[in-house]
Amino acid sequence: MRFSVNNNSKFFSKNFITFQPVFYTHLCTLFIITTFSVIIPCLGKSSNWISLGLPSYHKQSLLLKSDEVKSHCANLTSLSDDQRRLCEINYHIAQAISRGAKLGIDECQHQFQRNRWNCSTFQDHPSVFGDLVRSHTREKAYIYAVSSAGLAYSVTKACSQSLLANCSCDNGITGKIRGKWNWGGCSDDIQYGSMFSRLFLDSLENNTTAGGLMNLHNNEAGRRVLKAKMEKVCKCHGVSGSCTMRVCWRKLGSFRGIGDELMKKFDGATRVRLTHRNRKPRLKPVMKEMKKPTKRDLVFIDSSMNYCERNKTLGVLGTQGRSCNANSLDIDSCKILCCGRGYHTLVKTVEDKCNCKFIWCCRLECKKCLVKKEEHFCN
Repeated sequence: MRFSVNNNSKFFSKNFITFQPVFYTHLCTLFIITTFSVIIPCLGKSSNWISLGLPSYHKQSLLLKSDEVKSHCANLTSLSDDQRRLCEINYHIAQAISRGAKLGIDECQHQFQRNRWNCSTFQDHPSVFGDLVRSHTREKAYIYAVSSAGLAYSVTKACSQSLLANCSCDNGITGKIRGKWNWGGCSDDIQYGSMFSRLFLDSLENNTTAGGLMNLHNNEAGRRVLKAKMEKVCKCHGVSGSCTMRVCWRKLGSFRGIGDELMKKFDGATRVRLTHRNRKPRLKPVMKEMKKPTKRDLVFIDSSMNYCERNKTLGVLGTQGRSCNANSLDIDSCKILCCGRGYHTLVKTVEDKCNCKFIWCCRLECKKCLVKKEEHFCN
């Protein structure tokens, strides 16, 4: 099923390539997508779409059949009306949205597994990450950036797998010559994936408030990091393998690389405040001597909590009972992770490989031994 577009629209072409920046500042434009009229609201409330990445919802999406997609999407209370209409286009889109949400959750939990806040999710809470996201902290900045990148990544992958009718390869750079190599092949259509991510996520943000502008900035930062981390792949052409000409194309890198890069942005995130220039709301660093953040940098408004103590209201689990490393000097050390409360040690006897020998050729033989293993937990 294809997206059908109003002939008067200046924002869409067949592949979203002519999607104009004006869309992001004038969010009351009428779009016609398949048989649905979609009105993007001027003032939107961020939905909890990322809950579609939780195990129960994700499993449902993977089992979807083509005739079930409308009823499935219509019952997703975590989506806004406009997001449901996009979800209903076909079951491949619905699955891509769920995969994107799962990518964001999984990567967040991997990157923060050693931190005081470990990106905990809550199956039975109205918000996946609890009320933590009510504050505009750098943790929220990371959540938005990695989720936006995850959605763009997932949709782009679906394009490359020929699952979506409106996209396949990115032909924007095909045929351009760079010295002894030229762009060709089938590049991943990151343009389409990013455009879908913008349409699905950014339309819900209020671009006149500090929080809305922060979310929009971090959404875009995630997508830009994704695009910047794409890899170039080349294949040689020429007589007898002489490689007189190389044809190159671009493909998505591993999402782990995206998460790693965004973690660097998290550590160097800029604290900002709302200002107005010519009556237009903007975000500026809170201190003049701070470097202005680029479009790939993360920004935040509120200071983070220490996340040491349990706070049921905000959905903060605290660090009591968390496993820590007594020998580490990093953030997973017992001293840092346990917030000065100390830790206790449990000694377990476990079976492990020992006395391993290399047998020519080519295998490794090991015996099994009982060894004592210490584990440390925060008080």
